[in-house]
Formats: sequence, C-alpha cells, structure tokens
Amino acid sequence: MSVSGTAPTVYDVAERSGVSIATVSRVYRNPEAVRPETRERVLAVARDLGYVPSGSARGLASRSTGVLGLCFPDYSDPDVEAAAADDDDAAMLYSDEIIRGMERAARRHGYALLIAGSLQGGSEVEKVAGRVDGFAVIARTVATAELEAIARRQPVVMLAGPREDVDGADHLDHIEVANFDGQRELTRHLIEDHGLRRLAYIATGEDSPDVQARFRGFLAACHAAGVEVDDEPALRVWMTQAEGARAADVLCERGGELPQAFLFANDQMAVGALHALERRGLRVPDDVVVTGFDGIPLSRLVRPPLTTVRQPMLRMGEAAVDLLVERLSGQRTGDPVSMMLPVSVVPRASCGCGDEVAAGPGGR
Repeated sequence: MSVSGTAPTVYDVAERSGVSIATVSRVYRNPEAVRPETRERVLAVARDLGYVPSGSARGLASRSTGVLGLCFPDYSDPDVEAAAADDDDAAMLYSDEIIRGMERAARRHGYALLIAGSLQGGSEVEKVAGRVDGFAVIARTVATAELEAIARRQPVVMLAGPREDVDGADHLDHIEVANFDGQRELTRHLIEDHGLRRLAYIATGEDSPDVQARFRGFLAACHAAGVEVDDEPALRVWMTQAEGARAADVLCERGGELPQAFLFANDQMAVGALHALERRGLRVPDDVVVTGFDGIPLSRLVRPPLTTVRQPMLRMGEAAVDLLVERLSGQRTGDPVSMMLPVSVVPRASCGCGDEVAAGPGGR
C-alpha cells in the first residue's frame, strides 16, 4: 500500500527506494541505463507496494483501457516454422490456439488483445500490466510472486498449470486441463484395446507441472494393468520436432527389444518421431506405435495421423477472457478460481485405429 493509503504511485516508489522519480521511470522505460542494484531495489519496492506503471494511470485505475493481455513463453520450433511456409494452419501450435480463443472472446466482450511473448519477468511484465485491464499468463512464463503483486491491482489468470502451494502464496485464478486423466486414458487404450505391454514414455526437459501430471497418468494406467515400467520417463528431451526425432533414434539404438509404443508428452515431439522412424524404415503402427498430447492441427495431417489427447486450447483462451471480464465487471469476486477443463483421447492410425473416434477419460 502507498504511504497515502491510496493506489501506489511513482512518487511512492521513488520515496521508498531512495531514488528520483526520473530513475524509477528509467527502470521501466530503459532498464539498461540503471545500475543493476538500483534497478532491483526499485522493482522490489514496486512489487511490495503493488505499483503498476502506466502511461494513463486514471485509465488503469478505472479499468478503462479496453485491452486484455496474454503473456506466454517462446515455444518456437524451427522445424514447425519451416512447415508453416507451406501450410500455416498445419503448423499452428499450442499458444496459437490459446491466442485464437482469447481473441474470439475478447471481441465478443468488446476488448482488444495485447500479446506478449518470451517475457523475462520483472519490468517486462510490469509494462504489459500497465497497458491492459487484466491479463492471462501461461504457466512458467513469469514467477508467481511477481504476478501476485500485480494481482493486487488487476485480475490475473494463470493458464496451464496447477496452483502452487508454496507457503500459500498463490492467490491467482487458474485454468488448467485434465492432463492426468487424459494420459491415463490414452495409456489404458494402448494396453487394453491394443494389448501393448512394452511402453516408453518420453517427457519434456522443461520443469512442467502439466507434463508431470501426464506422466503420473501414464504410471497410474500401467500400474492398474500390471504393466512394469520405470518410475522415471524413458527419456527427457525438449518439446520440438527435432528433439522428438532424436528421442526416437536413441530408443531404437538402445539395444534389446524395441518398445511397442512411444508415448510422447506433446504432439510436436511425436511428429518428429514419425519422421525419424520413417527414415529408419520402421512402420507405424506395425513396428512401433506413436502417440502425442495436445491435439494441434498438425497431428491430424501427418502420415499416419497421430493418436493424441486433444486438450481444449481454444476453450482455455475463451475461459480466460470470460474470467477476466467477470472480475473486471464485478460479476465474480472473492476467492481465487481453480478451473479444470476436460480433455478427449483421439485414437488414429498411429496406434492402429482406423477412423478418428474421440474417447473421453474413463471410456471410449
């Protein structure tokens, strides 16, 4: 809270930090021009006060900018970007689908959408907050502690990650999908419907709570069926097509019996594996089954079409905007929201299924 008891201002930050107003302004407008120790002190005070910079403080205070924001990490994949030159729709990735959903809902509510990718936290996310009435953040883009300070002034929704129970400090609204249920059902499908027992799960190298939940779902299905698997993924690689291809090569060259199925934590890696297996002369699904997770458009266009778990990425973006607008309008107040959206298993030819038939967690 500011010294005056009202919304904190640049004057409060300057006084508490022991610097001039001009220095506070430079921290946000040109941080490289400020000594690192001074910059960190100013940002720490700003977070403590709940200060959010804005070119129009009155507009921010009255939530009248008419803009909502989305902050997300850089998911760029050179392989996918190359494919986009031929077919933009085929290369649409996870974050692109969320953006589409947010844009659709923002227009419906009369808002514009500001998109900010590859933020490094700190002053960068503060700048975004100062230009919008509220924003959604894909998990692991910005530290929760930084978002908590901003959430004192405006609504913030965290996407694609569970609530962080670290000292009870996570008071943000959350929207996630049923990662555990989806991977468990997909694994059950391979075991019970296709009779597969030698399964290799390939996780991402990122510290992703979503991927952790998917792996737990994989383990749950294996344990329930009496299938012996290690307590750690067969491999951990980055979430790109190139890394998926590398993972397939490593698994093929390990010696011993080839796994009957490669279960990848996302579709991009699975698509890369399909290409690598084809180069090796291995047939999918006759020699090895390949599955993914996400349901990006590319998954249905590759050959063979990829069996995957389709998560509602468009709906996630729409739900984020709906929740932000409800907070801004006062329709929703009180405790933070934890929303879980359902997923569906999509059996396709890469696991030996023919026509595309959606199956929800718990049964087909």
